[in-house]
Amino acid sequence: MAADPWPIIHAEREALVADLAPLTDAQWATPSLCSAWTVRDVLAHMTATAKMTPPRFIGKFIGSGFRFNAMSAKNVRAELGDTPADTFAGFKSQLEATTHPPGPIDAMVAEAVIHSEDIRRPLGIARTYPDDALRTVATFITRGNLLLGGKRRAAGLTLRATDVAWTHGSGPEVSGPMISLIMALVGRRAGLEQLEGDGLATLRERL
Repeated sequence: MAADPWPIIHAEREALVADLAPLTDAQWATPSLCSAWTVRDVLAHMTATAKMTPPRFIGKFIGSGFRFNAMSAKNVRAELGDTPADTFAGFKSQLEATTHPPGPIDAMVAEAVIHSEDIRRPLGIARTYPDDALRTVATFITRGNLLLGGKRRAAGLTLRATDVAWTHGSGPEVSGPMISLIMALVGRRAGLEQLEGDGLATLRERL
């Protein structure tokens, strides 16, 4: 766990803004790594999450019939605006926000890194994420299954990052860039492309 995750979160938001500033309207409509969402939709989701508080989350969850996906879809629609420029401006307005849904702050680091990669990979934008951000996310997602399923996918495997000093677990090995391990552990098949090892087939079956 990072001593203070907020500087990491704010830095990742700012880096994403810099990468997305040149996008054309056509690029904003690119399918993301999140099923059924464009990169613009994912950014709207990130805006909604940055605005969330525990009481607001509870109210919206109840208002959506206790259906998390329905709540998320409703929040995306609320933050899209009329144009990609509106969506982008909405996200920029939350760069320094420190509000968040119920749960540990490290979940917001995971939000910032994973969803930024959901946007960047389909657009062909590469980022070298800070080591402390990657370790925070990897540790968080392998500790539990809520929403992301990382602990279940990691079970019985040795995970070894080849670009960051980080390993986890025991069993057949899966190795590769840390961000690729993270993306595979949260169910993104695109994360498998740079991974290798005797445990890769098992991880692939769990996606």
